[in-house]
Order: sequence, then structure tokens, then C-alpha cells
Amino acid sequence: MNNIGIYVHIPFCASKCKYCDFFSKSGNDDEINRYVSAVNERLAKYGKELNRTADTLYIGGGTPGIIGADRLSSIAKTAKFAFMIDDNAEITAELNPASADESFDFSKLRQAGFNRLSIGMQSANNNELKRLGRLHTAEDVKTTVLSARKAGFKNISLDLMLCIPEQTKESLAHSIEYCAELGVEHISAYILKIEEGTPFYKEKDALTLDEDTQAELYLFACEKLEQLGYHQYEISNFSKNGMESKHNLKYWDCDEYLGVGCAAHSFINGKRFYTERSFDEFYKGITYQDGEGGSIEEYIMLRLRLAKGLTQKDFKRRFGIKIPENYIKNAKKFAKTNLLIYDDNGIKFTRDGFLISNTLILEILSGIG
Repeated sequence: MNNIGIYVHIPFCASKCKYCDFFSKSGNDDEINRYVSAVNERLAKYGKELNRTADTLYIGGGTPGIIGADRLSSIAKTAKFAFMIDDNAEITAELNPASADESFDFSKLRQAGFNRLSIGMQSANNNELKRLGRLHTAEDVKTTVLSARKAGFKNISLDLMLCIPEQTKESLAHSIEYCAELGVEHISAYILKIEEGTPFYKEKDALTLDEDTQAELYLFACEKLEQLGYHQYEISNFSKNGMESKHNLKYWDCDEYLGVGCAAHSFINGKRFYTERSFDEFYKGITYQDGEGGSIEEYIMLRLRLAKGLTQKDFKRRFGIKIPENYIKNAKKFAKTNLLIYDDNGIKFTRDGFLISNTLILEILSGIG
């Protein structure tokens, strides 16, 4: 059986950003200790039940750094033992520059086996960070990266947000250049999506850029990142050669993974299940089934997010057959546009296609178009 990925959700934050729809809250030491203990117990339990080996561990949030290096290390130690994770595995922690300052013990993370960091920068322009409700500055990002480098981290990713309030093409260029100057290996660049229930939702009409402007900023970011040596391997993800996120590729390759914690989702043994956004239900071990996983349609949908797209070679390896002709026929309808490329190797979207990927995927799968 293939190795699985492990995701652990840490639902604690110092404060809620104006755009954030993730499950998170502030927490005191007692609450955090109880949660970490429950996570470790659940990891040990799943390790015995599943008897699977993992080769990626990703601790996300929320703000995982806020629980400190000791607690993060205890989670990594438990997961490594429960799922036979070896030294070649990719082990990632998400950090916020506001909670991972010079006093944060990056060396302890390295000693625990962490070898990758994903840092929530969002922008290198302080006016944009303030508008987003972020607690850090651009200088804090630099301090965090340099501290991590000093501790021996050689694989660092920065989050970058596109189409945010007050952003211009010039300010976006500055943010991208700032990432490159710091020498990070990976950049995730997401278009701001304003969700219901967030403070930004009350200003949705005023804050949402028109589609043409969003497209212009996205395509500009893609080109700028490429010029600076970051190749695009997924709609929103860019890296130096060989530094793609192995954990996130499991999602897009429709591979199996276990999610532990409030609001965490899993795909194990062909089944999808999840934990609600509830501490009580997590502590009680309540999970909900979410149907079968790994179908042909789901695989196509996820693989078309990748720059290499849906290949005949990978599809045949997975399902033992070629890509069904009805999907090929639907894709061919767009072959003369600048939205996708179809050839004997398979189907892949262009950057223009990525901008309307959800629509294109539906049309390929359903035959509309």
C-alpha cells in the first residue's frame, strides 16, 4: 500500500484576520494542553488501527506556532512513532511571523524532525497587512525567515495573497520580489476569496475586484514568479525545482491522508470522513462519513489543478485504462482556445484556463459546453 500523509489541525490563533473563515479561536494554556494531548492520543490510536506508513506530516491551522515548539515537537514525535515516519519524510509546520519571532525555538523544531516551514506572509506591504488585520509587519517576515535559516531550515514557503484591498500591480511586484530576495524555496499565491461570516463579508461589494482586474493580477503574479525562478506546478503554487510541497501533492494526486483535529478531513481506505468544527465532538472522537473517494471523476477534477494536468500515463497507472473518450471529447471542444491543451499525453489547463478552472472541470466532466 502507498504511504499516506498526516494532517494535524491546530485551531488556535491570537486574533482572527478579517478574511479568515478557518476554524480557529484563542486559547489558554489549559485548553491548548488538553487539545494537544487529545491529538497525540488520536494519532496513537489511528496508528494502531490503520497500521500504515506515512511520508508527510503537515501541522496547519489556525496558528500552530502559537502553541510553541515543545508542543509541536510532541505532536511530531507521536506521529513519527505511530506511522513509522522516517528521516526522509517531509515534515511541515505552519507559522505566523507574529508568533514565531526571534524568541521562538526553531532549533527544537529541527531536532524534532521538522524540515519545512510554511509562513503566512500574505504581503510585504505594511498598509496591506494592516488592512487584512494581520499582526505582523514585512520586517517580521524577514526576521522569521532568517531565524529559521539560522536553525538549519532549507525548505521554506511563504503565503502570498492576491487581489487584496489596496493592492496594486506595483505593490504585488514588491511582495513577490521580497519573497525572492529572502531566497525561499516555495510560494503559495492565492486570490482572496471573501467568505460569508467574516468581517470582510460586510464590505464584500466594495472589496471584491472585477474579474478582469483579478485575472490581470493573477497572470502578472504567475509571470513575475516564473521570471524569478519559481515554476508553477499547481493553480496557486510555485516552487524552485524539486521543492514542490509533497504533502499538498497528495491531495491533488488523490492519494490518501489522515486528518486529525477539529475540522480535519481524511481520505483513507477509499472512504472520506471528517471531524466537525467542534472541540466537544473532537474530544469524543465523533467523525462523519463523507462518501467514497478516489473515483475517476474526482481524480480528474483534482489532477486538472496541476500544471502537468491529467496525463494518459498516470491515469492508466491508476485505473488500468485510458482517459474515457467522453471526457476527451468534451476537452477537445476547448482545444482551439487558450484555455487548455489537449494532445496524446493528456489534458492540461493554461494559466488562462486556471482562472476559470472550476467551470472548465464541470464542463469536461458533464459534457456541457
